Amino acid sequence: MLRFLLEKEFKQLRRNTFLPRMVIMLPFVTLSIFPLVANFDIENLNLAVVDHDNSPYSQRLINKATSSGYFRLTYTASTYDDALVSIEKDTADLILEIPADFERDLVSQGTSRVLIAANTVNGTRGGLGSNYLSQVISDFTREASEELAVSINHTDGPAFDIVPQYRFNPHLEYRVFMVPALLAQVLTMLCGFMPALNIVFEKENGTVEQMNVTPVNRFAFVLAKLIPFWFMGFLSLTISFGVAWLFYGMWPASGIAVLYLFSSVYVLAISGLGLVISNIANTVQQAMFMMFFFVMMMLFMSGLFTPVASMPQWAQHISALMPLKYFILILRQAYLKGGDIVTLVSPLLSLLGFVLFFGVLAILTYRKRT
Repeated sequence: MLRFLLEKEFKQLRRNTFLPRMVIMLPFVTLSIFPLVANFDIENLNLAVVDHDNSPYSQRLINKATSSGYFRLTYTASTYDDALVSIEKDTADLILEIPADFERDLVSQGTSRVLIAANTVNGTRGGLGSNYLSQVISDFTREASEELAVSINHTDGPAFDIVPQYRFNPHLEYRVFMVPALLAQVLTMLCGFMPALNIVFEKENGTVEQMNVTPVNRFAFVLAKLIPFWFMGFLSLTISFGVAWLFYGMWPASGIAVLYLFSSVYVLAISGLGLVISNIANTVQQAMFMMFFFVMMMLFMSGLFTPVASMPQWAQHISALMPLKYFILILRQAYLKGGDIVTLVSPLLSLLGFVLFFGVLAILTYRKRT
């Protein structure tokens, strides 16, 4: 009986001209474009400078800020009020004011003060920009102090350098952090929405009434609905792997086989949720709105954009109920750190729990009416 149901489902997929295009285009567009725009790295900050000192050291500080890659000098003002106008016109994000005695204090006392003013209408941009500029100034002060100490004492400089090493993301690129999460988003959108609309379409077309008078049991019916989307998820996953490698040079450090295993479990879980919604909903509009609600909750609460550890405690408890959270954790570990089944057994067991829960709920919520 299951073989005939699967034959029916795959024939329906072949007759659908839109769905195969969606399976191909959704991962391609999402992974080729979104990591470039969903980027929390702050770069190209507009910097206005007020240099009252006009000394070699003040020029070195300005050059160090502009050569850091985070700032571009857009305005040089003679007074702070003039620079503030550029902030109000939104042509500058930060103001760096260097006092008239900057070099003198730096040479005689080893320290000096500068003023940083930031436009914090965009709090993230203003806050991170201020931190970046403060780090640039701290590095400049340390270098200048070491040079002055060497020139005064006529001794060699420090005998060691501190060279930080960033593991798993050596260039600190945010898109490396986002690509595995967007891959999880593709599977969620594709394997969540399509099953949610599947049974509802049959309800509206009247074909589900024909299934209700057959001897097909509920388990076989739900399983026949899940398996085609399981294969669709594998196809979408394969395309996503290719796009991530082609555009960003990213390849799973743990190997493809491990990711296929974990992804197959997640696809069954999210498809089960879609079937539960499809059983409950009476119209396509109801199914779309309910699935949209759950998908939006998962996207924002699962750590896709921001780490779960940064959320309030109550939000972390809610995120524990999101299967997407565990799948994103698995993908990031597998892509960046090379996690295997042993190290990822905890999120795998959580996904298996969701598969069991949504699978049983899908069977119970499907009621045959004769």
